[in-house]
Amino acid sequence: MAGFIVRRLLGGLLLLVVVSAVTFVIFTVFPSTDPALLRAGRQPTQEIIAQIRIDLGLDKPYLTQFVDYVTGVFTQFDLGRSYVSGRRPVADEIFDNLPATLWLTAGAVVLWLTVGLSIGILAAVRHRSIFDRLSIGLSLIAVSAPVYWLGLVSLYLFAPEGGALGVEFLGGQGAYQIGQPIGERIQALVLPWCVLAASFAAIYSRLMRGSLLEVMGEDYIRTARAKGVSEGRVILRHGVRSAVTPVVTVLGLDIGILLGGAILTETVFNVPGVGRLAFDAISRGDLPIIQGTVLVGAFFIVILNLLVDVLYAYLDPRVRH
Repeated sequence: MAGFIVRRLLGGLLLLVVVSAVTFVIFTVFPSTDPALLRAGRQPTQEIIAQIRIDLGLDKPYLTQFVDYVTGVFTQFDLGRSYVSGRRPVADEIFDNLPATLWLTAGAVVLWLTVGLSIGILAAVRHRSIFDRLSIGLSLIAVSAPVYWLGLVSLYLFAPEGGALGVEFLGGQGAYQIGQPIGERIQALVLPWCVLAASFAAIYSRLMRGSLLEVMGEDYIRTARAKGVSEGRVILRHGVRSAVTPVVTVLGLDIGILLGGAILTETVFNVPGVGRLAFDAISRGDLPIIQGTVLVGAFFIVILNLLVDVLYAYLDPRVRH
């Protein structure tokens, strides 16, 4: 197992280098705007633009810029400095916005796992019942609803200020802000949690239902029943434990993606997270922040997929061999 983890970590490091290279080529070799021109302000002279390019290191060859960047990342965790916000370190920008993304992701994950897995298990146990058919229909609706549309509709209906129903509990004292008391942060994130979890809960319920239906037809399930094991124990101890394996696979990938930034949800609800930071950086052409957020997202995906592989061995002993 130790050798496997080391190999995966080395592969993850290589993947981060490749992701960084692709991002660098897209935003540096084929840029839509010149960062020096954006920084120079209105009616800049060629001398000012040239000096800014020197200050930002843009006058160096592309290969030198990339090698310097990768070296700084993997030796000092130096993600560079923002071209726009006063040459502030990108790592500081990301770490300032990361707590909001962590709060948003953690609450949504708990919500969609609780709802999605519960509905999926009940739908599988009551296969072809009215509840099963209703859950399938509702899950299709939830999956088909775009996050930004669902977010805008929820704000229109439930926003504490200006909403059609005006639910005062939602939103606390306003939008989510870093430094708010925990209670107000939770209130401000209730709507974003529900919107972000809606489509995921639908997907996980369908995934759990299909996987559990397949598992419940296996020989060892029939053997457990023949030995007189209670139906609840058969379902939860034997069926769900085996059926949850594909769910864990998707969960690791989904959490990694969300920790890299839930751009649509954070933008709609004005949550100052990593996704909102990346969106603003793309709008301004701020390459260092774009590269930094992409690398952070790739890092979370690599680490969480490694944890998923290790968790497999616990959930299914056959994987250890």
